[in-house]
Amino acid sequence: MDPHLHSSRTALSVNLNKVALVRNTRHLGIPSVTRAATLCLQAGAGGITVHPRPDERHIRLHDVFDLAQVLQAWPGREYNIEGNPFHNLMDVAREVCARGLPLHQLTFVPDSEGQFTSDHGWSFPQDAERLRPLIAEAQALGARVSLFMDPEPAAMAAARAVGADRVELYTEPYAAAWHTPQRASQLERYRAAAQAALDAGLGVNAGHDLNRDNLTAFLRGVPGVSEVSIGHALIADALELGYSATVADYQRCIDEAFGGADSSAGLGNRQPQGHDQRAGT
Repeated sequence: MDPHLHSSRTALSVNLNKVALVRNTRHLGIPSVTRAATLCLQAGAGGITVHPRPDERHIRLHDVFDLAQVLQAWPGREYNIEGNPFHNLMDVAREVCARGLPLHQLTFVPDSEGQFTSDHGWSFPQDAERLRPLIAEAQALGARVSLFMDPEPAAMAAARAVGADRVELYTEPYAAAWHTPQRASQLERYRAAAQAALDAGLGVNAGHDLNRDNLTAFLRGVPGVSEVSIGHALIADALELGYSATVADYQRCIDEAFGGADSSAGLGNRQPQGHDQRAGT
């Protein structure tokens, strides 16, 4: 499959965990997570991602609800909440929906409570039966479900069989190989995994250590990527460039993967209007 023949442009979802991490070092409420979200959305980001861990070391529970309220005013932009469904994720999702707030996607991640950062995907068939009922519940709440997965083509059909709508390919191995001779072979792993996911009827997301250097090549080489979720590198860039310029440059990287066509025309600085609805699958 030629990645340049994708029917739609890859969306950029900005992960705001690191903004919350800096804010939490003091008691002044700055930098503001909701202000960061608004600036990123105004700059054309397709959505916002948060990963509220049980210890609230960065995103706190009130942030989840505050950001959902921000997303209400941005029709067409998506709210993605990620985390372990066997820890706090499902309780968070239930409360968001009970308040009538938007929730478009839940990304199930198999991290431990004290884990430094996500570093592996779900395993099949080991995790299949315990994931199945939670996937069904999340979809009943109106959320699309994406499973965080290693780039293993053989696992994609199993992810679809338990009811997932998408997979998020864990891209740290690709990023780690960027300056090594293994770069091409790693990219091929992701191409094969994405194609297997598409063949199984899954949508494809990607995330972890993607940045302005490696994003374009990834999207050129990997077919059908619907969304990239980027946090650490993007927020680090924003410390130097500002949110708006940083989001614009990541959008440029995406545009270059699609031959330079700017499918985000009209998003840019469009002001919020109306109210979004919870999206299904």
